[in-house]
Amino acid sequence: MIVTENLLEFFLETRQHTERLCKPLEIEDYVVQPIVDVSPPKWHLGHTTWFFEEFILKHHKEGYTLFSDDFAFVFNSYYESVGKRVVRTDRGNLSRPTVDQVYAYRKYVTEALKDLLEGDVSAEVTKLLTIGIHHEKQHQELLATDIKYILGNNPLMPVYGGDISFRESVKEIPQSQWTHITEGVYEIGHNTTDFCYDNELGRHKVYLHDYAISNTLVTNGEWIAFIEAGGYNKTLLWHAEGWDWVQKNNIECPMYWHKVGDKWYHYTLEKGLQEIDKSASLAHISYYEAFAYAQYKGLRLPTEFEWEVASKHLDWGDRWEWTESAYLPYPGYKKEEGALGEYNGKFMVNQKVLRGGSVATSSKHTRHTYRNFFQTGLRWQFTGLRLAK
Repeated sequence: MIVTENLLEFFLETRQHTERLCKPLEIEDYVVQPIVDVSPPKWHLGHTTWFFEEFILKHHKEGYTLFSDDFAFVFNSYYESVGKRVVRTDRGNLSRPTVDQVYAYRKYVTEALKDLLEGDVSAEVTKLLTIGIHHEKQHQELLATDIKYILGNNPLMPVYGGDISFRESVKEIPQSQWTHITEGVYEIGHNTTDFCYDNELGRHKVYLHDYAISNTLVTNGEWIAFIEAGGYNKTLLWHAEGWDWVQKNNIECPMYWHKVGDKWYHYTLEKGLQEIDKSASLAHISYYEAFAYAQYKGLRLPTEFEWEVASKHLDWGDRWEWTESAYLPYPGYKKEEGALGEYNGKFMVNQKVLRGGSVATSSKHTRHTYRNFFQTGLRWQFTGLRLAK
């Protein structure tokens, strides 16, 4: 079969956008890894390239020669079945390969794929290409948030300086109201021919009781009220594990917040340290904090099923929204064959589902069935919450 012109353009645009995200960086920024969850930008550039080389070019392009015999070891992430890899905590130690070498690697693989796609290819290659494109889009969001962590934890809090395509501080304009959903049986999961990940499949029915969900996200101003009410000091609002997290890490506010005098500021990619806009949607909180806030308000977080059913009534996509649902397989879930089966399934333990998308999510990469997932204490993504009852 012939890869459609639109899919080829989608691939090339995706590759270009990743590099645009890195264009404002200084060479020193490319290797920094402040914490285990944040990967160096250089590693993202290499890993998204290795994905296409490993899963498509090695097996489907006749006579293909690896750019480097070492790069599979350097840029594999967590695919145990593919081979050994650099330990995640050591990605910041990779002063070599150089940034120039990684960009040369990207060009080499992109050109090889373009050459492959100019002829007839199998349906399997088309499927792998589509997965690879969306895999790179996932890493574009990680690039944006990892760069923010790198620069936001620099003592100088430098401005990113790039022509970013999103505004971090999105104001919640509508008056907060409750959207009521009637009890009944609803269908959950992906059901179109458009792309989705395997964890969205296994469309199934769920029974939901009457519930209501807020039409707005919690704002910075509402969170300041939570802080001033002593929310971070009231143990009864927190899960035991969340309370331990607060105490051990001296958590007093969301990530990137700083109290200067009697005012709250936060670090932003766009402008560096800025006074907080109280009307803007809250970001960079953990599941622990989202749960405690809901307790403080006498309310709760929605389940992922409640969120999906209500999504058509909501304005969503500015923040990844914590839900009360554990990340588990849907009925009838079936992992992909081979190494790609490691993409989602093996993480279905000790994580919570987030729904929606964020201002940093790349274009053509959100849908109401998308199931993001993170561990409960993580908050370097643009994570927020809306309440339910």
